[in-house]
Amino acid sequence: MPNPPVETVSDPEFVAGLMGEVREFLSFLNAEEADEFLNVLEEFVETTINWMEEINSQQKSLLLRIPETFDCKELGALHDQLNSIEMDRFLKLPSVPSLHKSCTEYRDALAAQTMAIVAIEMNADGSPPPDLPSALLSMGSDGREEQTLITDQDYLIVYGDGGGVEADEWFRRFSELMVERLFEVGFKKCTGDIMPSNPTWRGSMSQWHKRLLAIVRYEYTDYAKNLMNLIVLSDARFVAGDSVLASELVTLIRGLEKDYFHVLYGMAKAATNMKIALGFLKRIWTEGSGEHRGEFNLKLLAWAPLVMNVRIISINQGIPATSTLERIDTLQKEGSFSKDMAAGLKDAYHILTRQRILLQIKVIKGILKDSYYLNPYQLPAEEREKMRQALLKIEDLQKVIHSNFHIV
Repeated sequence: MPNPPVETVSDPEFVAGLMGEVREFLSFLNAEEADEFLNVLEEFVETTINWMEEINSQQKSLLLRIPETFDCKELGALHDQLNSIEMDRFLKLPSVPSLHKSCTEYRDALAAQTMAIVAIEMNADGSPPPDLPSALLSMGSDGREEQTLITDQDYLIVYGDGGGVEADEWFRRFSELMVERLFEVGFKKCTGDIMPSNPTWRGSMSQWHKRLLAIVRYEYTDYAKNLMNLIVLSDARFVAGDSVLASELVTLIRGLEKDYFHVLYGMAKAATNMKIALGFLKRIWTEGSGEHRGEFNLKLLAWAPLVMNVRIISINQGIPATSTLERIDTLQKEGSFSKDMAAGLKDAYHILTRQRILLQIKVIKGILKDSYYLNPYQLPAEEREKMRQALLKIEDLQKVIHSNFHIV
């Protein structure tokens, strides 16, 4: 039986169908075999429920401690414990949406508390915050609420207008200190420098407006870099601070992407040109030589093209959701995707993300050096075929976008 999407578990029809399969299985057993099967099933359910209640209690207790903790090293210890709980939970019950939800919840809380700690620290040093609203927004996987076990800092800061150069200077120092404190809490520094310590990723509302207009009007010379920045901004999501100000910036970003079609066209062209790990006769392609011979980059050649192409259609259709799975559901409801296509893309997301998380666990345990490369031929044949089908679904999606945008 295929893995059901998480949202179907509460669907009465799905539950009835599952119970029907159990009853059908029981019809092939004699009374003694049926009793034994039901006893084993009952024991499994009770054990799992008890384990889930215990682990949920531990997680809740740790979450309650976050807003009461004002030391970044202590926050880092809480972060480690929460990560450990999620890893154990995933190994027992490998639900991708459950891990996304939990990791996003506690990382948002940790980031918000770190932001508060930095403000207190600066105030204590004689540098009180300006009387302006400000907000922290996340991007990338965090912006899509798709956090996993290994994370880095993909944040921006926006603040209100009217503070002049004094406010700019205060938020510069605040941002630089916050990046260091987040690192202490366990958020790796972004290798692409997508952090508010980089002036590209902080500014007043009017500065952000001017910056974004310059990008969409091609006033900057580095087209590729600015296109990538816009792609990253497409997933911006409020984390902490002033939610109204954050919403204003997100609305501005989405509006400009829609209003300047050439920008969206450029993003669509980049998405459809992304390579996928499919080779001769649509077999899974792997490196032919070098350190990763027999492997392929799961993130760059499978997962990222899926996320990117779903993002493009969502922006074009004006869908506010940032989560990939939520975007797919919404695209099905409004008619952009058929039921079968949506189901196939969701399956692809679950399959690819599950393997990414398993690679991360191997890195955490010291088994692997990085969480990017996967050898598909070390997977069971059935799982390998599921991955191949996932890649084919992504290729189909690229063809749809290529046709819809008349890309040449």
